[in-house]
Amino acid sequence: MFQASFFQRASSRLATPAAAVVATAMATNYYSAEDVVGGGVGADNNNSKVALCDTNGDKKDGSVLGMLNDIQNKVESIQQTLGAADASNATYKSATKTDAKKKPGIDVVLGSQWGDEGKGKLVDMLSQEYDVCARVAGGSNAGHTIVVDGKKYKFHLLPSGILNQDATCIVGNGVVVHLPSFLKEIDGLTKSGINSEGRILLSDRAHMVFDFHQMVDGLNENKLGRNKIGTTKKGIGPAYASKISRNGIRIGDLKNMDFFEMRFRELTSAHMRAFPGLEIDVEGQLEYYRSIAPQIAAMTTDTIEYTNEAYDTGKKILIEGANATMLDIDFGTYPYVTSSNPSIGSVLTGLGVSPRKIHGIYGTTKAYCTRVGEGPFPTELERDVPGSIGEHLGVVGAEWGTTTGRSRRVGWLDIPQMKYSTLINGFTSLNLTKLDVLTGLAEVKIGRAYKHEGKILNTMPSCLKTMSEIEVIYETMPGWSEDISKARNFEDLPVNAQRYVLRVQELLGVPIRWIGCGANRLDMIDRGEGWDLASKEDGEQ
Repeated sequence: MFQASFFQRASSRLATPAAAVVATAMATNYYSAEDVVGGGVGADNNNSKVALCDTNGDKKDGSVLGMLNDIQNKVESIQQTLGAADASNATYKSATKTDAKKKPGIDVVLGSQWGDEGKGKLVDMLSQEYDVCARVAGGSNAGHTIVVDGKKYKFHLLPSGILNQDATCIVGNGVVVHLPSFLKEIDGLTKSGINSEGRILLSDRAHMVFDFHQMVDGLNENKLGRNKIGTTKKGIGPAYASKISRNGIRIGDLKNMDFFEMRFRELTSAHMRAFPGLEIDVEGQLEYYRSIAPQIAAMTTDTIEYTNEAYDTGKKILIEGANATMLDIDFGTYPYVTSSNPSIGSVLTGLGVSPRKIHGIYGTTKAYCTRVGEGPFPTELERDVPGSIGEHLGVVGAEWGTTTGRSRRVGWLDIPQMKYSTLINGFTSLNLTKLDVLTGLAEVKIGRAYKHEGKILNTMPSCLKTMSEIEVIYETMPGWSEDISKARNFEDLPVNAQRYVLRVQELLGVPIRWIGCGANRLDMIDRGEGWDLASKEDGEQ
């Protein structure tokens, strides 16, 4: 079950002191995954603890919030019997009901590992209920794949929410945009029968990625030799470098071609001086941008004003994070990171909204772990050994990069890394993807803790040398062989799969709401709003 801190946070919200005492007392008793699903062989089910997660009962709400609500009702009944309840308690409406009206706000889907966690699939599912979907950081180095009726859609710059015909999609000011790739992506959607006309808005403050940025990206990577970063060579780093150097060019500059041309000539000259031998067809590039300027202008707007007005009028807004926390330029495994902040802070700086407007923060994590490119990976498994667990994860999980096509490195789920990501982002619930990939393994492992020089580490090391010397302490659990692709409720999962999910939930102290069971967009279990801390807070308003 959840750690004590979860129950203590929940108990602090209950109306009566007695209820808070009961819930706090529960926090001192840790319920194991085995207790929750009914124990193992020979378990004394008559004396088993009350399950706080999904139960098999037909009448009670099996979520944590449902349990807390049940506690509140029982405490009130006792108080009334003893004559202790006052008028305010008699009219109290439970704060833990999950059917309360949803608080207006901006919901965020973020990657919590090293990217490629399956954020796009959750965004695609959620976006059907949202009016606005937005990207806020990164560029075409992101890659999200959605499978609809057996057809794959691959997104790099556009939010996956574009598949919702009623949604407006925003590319925020924090994104760096390679316009040729952007237009190619729109053209691909049109050929697939997706009409995006009038539904895509580009921030006038978003910076542009040019072809020479991509050339410089490749040159820089090649210079590093054995110490290469593993960049996608999409020009993201050099474009952000232009932005920080204050000689970058923004989308809004295209509205005045004379001004754009002046800035473009200055920028290309600076790059050719800095990189001898770099050749740029300045005139050809200017001709291209003159030709697309009217098309881009039709999509360009002040997205800061648009987003905040949408919020003020009650529209539902969903943010699709790109990359992931462990690739964050500040929080990731530097220097093996991207050039932006793909954690919660990018929503504020990359879209122009107040932190008070953030509502649900949904962390996406695979049931195991992957990363593309170089850099530390504590729980990594050997992928190239035939018949190995690493080969199983890579092949069954189809672990090849959407953007680069490179094979992804694979490993067991890393709890210390996930706790670090949770600490930074404040996830209100988790989306556990690709649980089906673990099917067929006799045993599954969880990286539970880091040890360095004989001591357990309490945080994620910033030093790469320390990271390379880490010993991972593993916890082993029994696997399962049953097909889970048709599971639509938690109870549909094999017992061992349930135990795995609940153990991860217990170790992280954050509710797991969504569970991915297959590649299709519908192959997912949604345990409901009772498994989202943001929904609990809604009930308290």
